[in-house]
Amino acid sequence: MPDDGERGSAALEFILVGLLLLVPLVYLVGALGLIQGQSLGAEAGTRHIARAVASATNDADAAGRADLVLESITREYGLDPSSVDVTFACRPAGAACPRAGATLVVTLRTRVALPLVPPVFGLDRLASIPVEASAVQKVSRFWGSR
Repeated sequence: MPDDGERGSAALEFILVGLLLLVPLVYLVGALGLIQGQSLGAEAGTRHIARAVASATNDADAAGRADLVLESITREYGLDPSSVDVTFACRPAGAACPRAGATLVVTLRTRVALPLVPPVFGLDRLASIPVEASAVQKVSRFWGSR
């Protein structure tokens, strides 16, 4: 049987090409899963914080409710509490927020650290994806009067 030079190891080639394509694909799926989970957490956090603050009776109650909801959301969705930033704004602008009859806008910002990035030379901070979510809730006309 003559040696034709075209014979190779198809199994070895298949494994090599498969690994070269499969490893980045698995990493991408894992990273996108983390980003999706964190964005769902950010969205849920803004929605629940807006509802809790809008239904509060006064400023102290609103702050307590917001802190309680934020702690619960960070624990449930695995958000990093040190990277979570929550801001409140009212429409129309100008007076204290929240206030009776205003439209409350809650914005939550966080960063998702990509998996398997070592904390060397600040790479973990560079290899993170910003996630932001906002929710709007109408504050009761009777807010603060109870």
